[in-house]
Amino acid sequence: MTNPATVLRDRALAFRSLHVPGRPLVLPNAWDTAGARLVEDAGAAAVATTSAGLAWALGAADGDRLDRDGALAAVARIAGAVRVPVSADVESGYAGDPAGVAGTVRAVLAAGAVGVNIEDALHDGGDRPLRSVAEQAERIAAAREAADAARVPLFVNARIDTFLRGAGGVDLTLERAAAFLAAGADGVFVPGAVDPGIVKVLADGVDGPLNVMAGPGAPPVAELAALGVARVSVGSGLAQAAHALVRRAARELLDAGTYGSLAGGLDYGELNTLLGQSR
Repeated sequence: MTNPATVLRDRALAFRSLHVPGRPLVLPNAWDTAGARLVEDAGAAAVATTSAGLAWALGAADGDRLDRDGALAAVARIAGAVRVPVSADVESGYAGDPAGVAGTVRAVLAAGAVGVNIEDALHDGGDRPLRSVAEQAERIAAAREAADAARVPLFVNARIDTFLRGAGGVDLTLERAAAFLAAGADGVFVPGAVDPGIVKVLADGVDGPLNVMAGPGAPPVAELAALGVARVSVGSGLAQAAHALVRRAARELLDAGTYGSLAGGLDYGELNTLLGQSR
């Protein structure tokens, strides 16, 4: 009988190996089991969750408003539905202190995920958009220690929201990246940075795999690869596109009484068969 701990470690090692500068891991982020299965079926080497999409699906707003138990229960359902490695976006760790972040990491591993995104943004309504470098480094270190204690090489992706929150540029980003990697992060995620020149400077300056969040207007994956990016994800982009379709179809049905927005939907039998396959 296969040892679950061995399976988790093997998946973690496999996920870690996918982060190659110039040959990036491409992650269409999912927020539920159906989406995760579709992403896997499309050929993705791994599945990453989107904290925003997951929060919306559970009736909460994004930005540290979702409770850890609800979030990790959803991650567990996703991890149990696919064969490929799963990385969990856990916002800022669903905790107020490093010990709480460590607890979240233990819960992530128990859910079957082998990667985490931990962001440095603050959503408490204060005048500081980001945690201090020292505070965030402590949280990253706690995550690393919890994973090491479990003997799972969890991939800790340190999300730096300098560009996303308008809190700084390249120099501040590189300073924070160096501190977080020294604290135990494995990679650096800088959403909001898609200008090719900036991405190139970040890829060259970060001493670890760089993750870029892409979407409409961003360079294509091949160009990001040439710049040295090791991971490309789309954050809440797929969720936003799906919810836009829901609103468009609902308004068409209610206002015009027509159904054109429903054209091109997945075949019922195909989707039902995919979800009915055991994992």
